[in-house]
Amino acid sequence: SEGAELLGLMHYMEGLRLLTAAELVAPTSDENVTVTDTEFSHVPVRLYLPRRAPGGLRRAVLFFHGGGWCLGDAGMHSYDLVSRRISNELNAVVVSVNYRLAPPHHFPVQFEDVYSVTKFFLQSKVLSQYGVDPVRVCVAGDSAGGNLAAAVAQQLPEDPEVKTKLKAQLLIYPALQALDLDLPSYRDNADKPLLPRPLMVRFWSEYFTSEPALREAMASNSHVPAQASPLLQFVNWSRWLPAEMHKAHAYGGPVPGGAELAQRYPGLLDPRASPLLASEARLGRLPPTFILTCEHDVLRDDGTMYAGRLRAAGVPVTHHHAKDAFHGAMTFLSWPLELAVGHRLLNTCVGWLEDNL
Repeated sequence: SEGAELLGLMHYMEGLRLLTAAELVAPTSDENVTVTDTEFSHVPVRLYLPRRAPGGLRRAVLFFHGGGWCLGDAGMHSYDLVSRRISNELNAVVVSVNYRLAPPHHFPVQFEDVYSVTKFFLQSKVLSQYGVDPVRVCVAGDSAGGNLAAAVAQQLPEDPEVKTKLKAQLLIYPALQALDLDLPSYRDNADKPLLPRPLMVRFWSEYFTSEPALREAMASNSHVPAQASPLLQFVNWSRWLPAEMHKAHAYGGPVPGGAELAQRYPGLLDPRASPLLASEARLGRLPPTFILTCEHDVLRDDGTMYAGRLRAAGVPVTHHHAKDAFHGAMTFLSWPLELAVGHRLLNTCVGWLEDNL
């Protein structure tokens, strides 16, 4: 029954929150990296500064953690390990952002937090304070954080106050659109671990509102009003997915819903929430991009379609598709949840940054 499913998901969410809390580690410096908790533009961040002599200006990575805009923390052990490795191996300054979470905060608060941190950091006086090379700065994130990184990268070139251009963006199994929640990957992986479809629907709906009406409409893929149909071309998987990912699926597109939800929650149709909705002209201004997707992941097709759209807009894209991996795999880096695939995916990401940042 729906009540039981709702209870199951509520407990799942609460369980996830407890796991998040259990994973938190204090900001602890080591022989390679100085780690501190501070604030940039009134938003809490965890800052990783390499200890060895820079030998010139350093690279920098702004990292946004995942967790469906509802969970997660820069201080979780897995994210702390990722940030440390990037900082140490690339001799890079890493700014890992603790944006506000839903509920109580809904779109666009999460986006505004990471954007204001990025904009603050890209000021020449801040870059020089940390010895950062203004032409070697990148945004990165996993899952909902990959969504935020993609949205920030799209917004910066439109902002007349920002003079610094990003060198790259690194998107790790990103969520990129809330228009069609019935892509082949949503069908193929509806019950797969870590991110089953009902949980992703819950995350998307919670990003916009805690009102159950949106969640119910999203669950039946009928939340997009008929007048938004011109946007569907940007998420039409029959066009943007390679043939081998179509499998036996036939394209139908979402069932048009009433206009009321989109009027109440305009974020539904906002490219800052769904970066796949950006025009080709906007995409064409983006820096070289790395996209990681996993076969056993409801978000597989979001990242794959974005790779296709960016290539069509002339952006250099490295799309790494892990056929043996599932959503969240890159954070399985330490006991008791250590997997070889987690280390392999992180090595792939760090290697790309080494060559492209």
